[in-house]
Amino acid sequence: MAHLAHQLGQAGEAAAAAFLTSLGYVVVRQSYRYRRAEVDLIVQRGRELLVFVEVKTRSSTQYGFPEEFVTERKRQLFRMAAEQYQHEVNWPGDIRFDILALSQTSTGFRVEHFEDAFY
Repeated sequence: MAHLAHQLGQAGEAAAAAFLTSLGYVVVRQSYRYRRAEVDLIVQRGRELLVFVEVKTRSSTQYGFPEEFVTERKRQLFRMAAEQYQHEVNWPGDIRFDILALSQTSTGFRVEHFEDAFY
């Protein structure tokens, strides 16, 4: 069961990267880790905006919507990783935190993009 969940997560991240690329973003990092935190995708639009993206993929909405699974603790870890990444690359521009919620359908994924999902 865990193997299938991992495969679904990887497929969701690939679909999320393709979705964001189609909107004009450039993927600069995938699965960035700092201590106990992980950022699924870091994307950039132009030279002024860096977006840290949490990808939540679910096979159905039976147990709730994917975006509801981003807890306050997850947000704290996410912000910590984002600060570290900005320091590593000496990022001078703006940042934003987005959530991409993907739900599996018979034809692929339904994608909902929540810009500025949290601070």
